Amino acid sequence: MSFPSRRTFAAVLLGGALFSASCNKQKAPAPKAQGNRKPAPAFTLKDAEGKSVSLEDYKGKVVLLNFWATWCGPCKIEIPWFVAFEQKYKDKGFAVLGVAMDEEGFKVVKPYVDEQKINYRILGGNDAVGTLYGGVESLPTSFVIDREGKIAATHIGLVSKSDYEDQIVELLEDKRAGVVPDVRAAAGANQ
Repeated sequence: MSFPSRRTFAAVLLGGALFSASCNKQKAPAPKAQGNRKPAPAFTLKDAEGKSVSLEDYKGKVVLLNFWATWCGPCKIEIPWFVAFEQKYKDKGFAVLGVAMDEEGFKVVKPYVDEQKINYRILGGNDAVGTLYGGVESLPTSFVIDREGKIAATHIGLVSKSDYEDQIVELLEDKRAGVVPDVRAAAGANQ
């Protein structure tokens, strides 16, 4: 799944249109009911240090899996939110995984990650993993994955920070997962 320069412009415009829709208070759907969730496709990708990272390594955690690129305008809006979520909820059983879809790979991704002080794991994406997730055609594309490794929500394009956070908190507070009910308050107490 490459994103040539001619598609770059279209993706940024698409992202801008989606951002406008999000500003008009279009609410992202709540996470799917437990019984209606499909397993998140398994994958193993390399991180910036060349270490293999598998989605299976995050079983038991709520995961925000984000497909993005350094040239993607809407992605740049989301990244600070994801940095904040990682900081706020990491000790509560949550993790963000960023899958960078830049054609140039870590040559352009590593400097960007350092510059933006991204505190979550960034993996090098490829066509195969994009295909596993339904063919990632627009960036950003994100999946909120529950503790059992099932996709609870899918977002194509930019949605609001509060929509993401509401979904994360709902999944973290799931009583079946044995988590303390007031995750938001507990996270605030640790800051």
